[in-house]
Amino acid sequence: MQRRGPENFILGGDEHDGVVNMDFFIWVIRDGDQVILVDTGFGERGSTARGRPLECCPIAALRQLDIDPDQIRDVILTHLHWDHAGNLDKLPNATFHLQDAEAAFATGRCMCQPILRRAFAVEDVCDFVRRVYDDRVVFHEGDDTFAPGIELLLIGGHTRGLQAVRVHTARGWVILASDAAHYYDNVTRRLPFPVVVDVAAMLAGHARLLKLADSPDHFVPGHDPQVLERYPRVAGTKAAIAVLHEAPTS
Repeated sequence: MQRRGPENFILGGDEHDGVVNMDFFIWVIRDGDQVILVDTGFGERGSTARGRPLECCPIAALRQLDIDPDQIRDVILTHLHWDHAGNLDKLPNATFHLQDAEAAFATGRCMCQPILRRAFAVEDVCDFVRRVYDDRVVFHEGDDTFAPGIELLLIGGHTRGLQAVRVHTARGWVILASDAAHYYDNVTRRLPFPVVVDVAAMLAGHARLLKLADSPDHFVPGHDPQVLERYPRVAGTKAAIAVLHEAPTS
């Protein structure tokens, strides 16, 4: 997907800026036999509704890492926007982890406002609610330790209940910022992405997450194509898969 540069910043950029690409990521946290998925991306439904190309189903692509989607037991949803919370039906045995504030935001009175609901897909939200009724959702209220070496961080800003994930890897603490910051430039230029509920919370989130990362090179934004340029790739896979537990190569 391509966007004009100024579309990625509030009160920033130059009208002469060129087109900027946007990548869409899901992440795998793997420790031995334990596999935890962070976000679920979008599928054909979201691709058709939004007119966004879908190079491959992100859940099917897990098989390229020898991961059977049916065996995944835990999924951390950073938030419920259409490009992060689709494909729930493709994970039949998973329990989904979400912030209380995000569920309330995505199903409450704020969704009466078109500008606030535009990045949500009602079908995906309904799929999530069905998992609640199936006893397959765990709600978190604020910061929480998900497991040893995995922390959930309530950030807000982009949505009311967006959570980032802090993971202790072989090279130290890595921050999966998700849409707390779409691009590296959102943070380095102090210019928030324009899809935002609370600008002050978003800016505070940038500072907090940078502090919690072991270095700026341990901070991973949610949609920046530079992620795939900076990090080593898994060899021999059709999908482009970045390896975040190894140091950036550029």
